[in-house]
Amino acid sequence: MTDRNRILLTWISFLSYALTGSLIIVTGIVMGDIAKFFNLPISSMSNTFTFLNTGVLISIFLNVWLMEIISLKKQLIFGFILMVLAVLGLMFGHNLAIFSSSMFVLGVVSGITMSIGTYLIARLYHGKQRGSRLLFTDSFFSMAGMIFPLISAALLAHSVAWYWVYVAIGMIYLAIFILALICEFPVLVKSDEQQQAVKEKWGLGILFLAIAALCYILGQMAFISWIPEYVTKSLGMSLSEAGQLLSYFWGAYMLGMWGFSMIMKRFDIQYFVLVLSALATGLMFWFNMDKNTEHLLIIITVLGFFSSAIYTTIITLASQQTKEASPRIVNFILLCGSIGTMLTFVVTSPIVKSYGAHAAMLTGNGLYGVVFIMCLLVSFVTKHRINGHSSSH
Repeated sequence: MTDRNRILLTWISFLSYALTGSLIIVTGIVMGDIAKFFNLPISSMSNTFTFLNTGVLISIFLNVWLMEIISLKKQLIFGFILMVLAVLGLMFGHNLAIFSSSMFVLGVVSGITMSIGTYLIARLYHGKQRGSRLLFTDSFFSMAGMIFPLISAALLAHSVAWYWVYVAIGMIYLAIFILALICEFPVLVKSDEQQQAVKEKWGLGILFLAIAALCYILGQMAFISWIPEYVTKSLGMSLSEAGQLLSYFWGAYMLGMWGFSMIMKRFDIQYFVLVLSALATGLMFWFNMDKNTEHLLIIITVLGFFSSAIYTTIITLASQQTKEASPRIVNFILLCGSIGTMLTFVVTSPIVKSYGAHAAMLTGNGLYGVVFIMCLLVSFVTKHRINGHSSSH
């Protein structure tokens, strides 16, 4: 494979994470306007976003097999057509059934694209490079999370219809589509190494890390999705200030990923994720308890920085539980994280309806505590040192 082709494929991976990140993270900003548009209470409106998250989950689950039937290039080209149809559905189909269907399609498209992006990184890079590339790729999720809340808040503040936010997000897929047309994709063949990794017993470590991945994403989404509602209704902040909070979080998250991708290899990865999950749990609790709006911007920035490497470190540590890193394990942990995303509004909407947005954020905090406990349990059963991965990344 030529270096130029490898770089182009890597950019498809970067943009695939940016696409999913932007679709999921803008939900908290646009949800109020969409609820008004359909004349629904916000707790009922949030349930319709479960269609988006369900689409992501189903597509990641199916793509383990889909990749072996339909070529990656064809999937991305077909995904672009679906994306255009979904955005047109949001713009012109002004009823709840079309909105929900369009959201589901957007979820399916972004899930397939993100799954392809993860597979490409796992296929193109090995050893130490794979972990740091995965971390850098994941930083595009947070980069989109930093940019799109600002774009969304600015559009809504200027009375631009909410669906133009999704048109802007569609531009990311346009770039993926153009890259897909000019790239040569790797042929999918199962190597002996991958077969060996599949045959190896996964063990308790992967189970604990799978639970940690699910609780981490569910906790993060429960916390982040309801910040705009909480700070505007309970603390009297404006929507643009709420957007700024989210942007600071994802901006620091992105910087943290870049920083940690360089320093991570100097530490034992298991101790590293244990310390980060403890810090993130404490910082989120501080944010939830502090009512001073000036403090919140600082706390959420530090929280974003220290929680940035947790998810990718969980994925990397899971892939090190077998002698040969298996893309199947990476996909499994990614699937568990996606289940967390899908459950976001299933879990939080009833809590918001009964107890308010702040209770949903505290639930997210509790889930971060579970992540810490799972990372602690992993320390008793981890095989990454036995497999000779403790100094590799």
